[in-house]
Amino acid sequence: MNIRLATANEIDALVEFNQAMALETEGKTLDPEILRRGVAAVFSDETKGFYVVAESEGRIVGGLMVTYEWSDWRNRWFWWIQSVYIRPEARGQRIYSLLYDFVKARAAEADVFGIRLYVETENRHAQAVYEKVGMERSHYLMFDEML
Repeated sequence: MNIRLATANEIDALVEFNQAMALETEGKTLDPEILRRGVAAVFSDETKGFYVVAESEGRIVGGLMVTYEWSDWRNRWFWWIQSVYIRPEARGQRIYSLLYDFVKARAAEADVFGIRLYVETENRHAQAVYEKVGMERSHYLMFDEML
């Protein structure tokens, strides 16, 4: 298993992963053109974040995106893990653990204060995976208003 930064040549796979993740976890169908532009924007502007992929036998089998949040309380960055997806046939092989370890190592090198992610409250499988790698459940709930 090879864990590495994604390249702009892999936009199609990342779009596919995001579509599959949204459908599987939230029952949502994402507009592929808007999604393609959103993924491409990450590659064209490093301040938006970066993607990490897991590759097995030359095929991308999982990935995630990292974005940044400045904390005035800590005077340091938090990194947010988003858009996590592992192909169904590759699940159970510790791929998220490997992706997470890669992100943690990069975060430590960048003097990041912490790593965060959110997960749908109904997605118990994902919650169990995140706890297994050592992530702690926050006491905060996230509220959204879509404009």
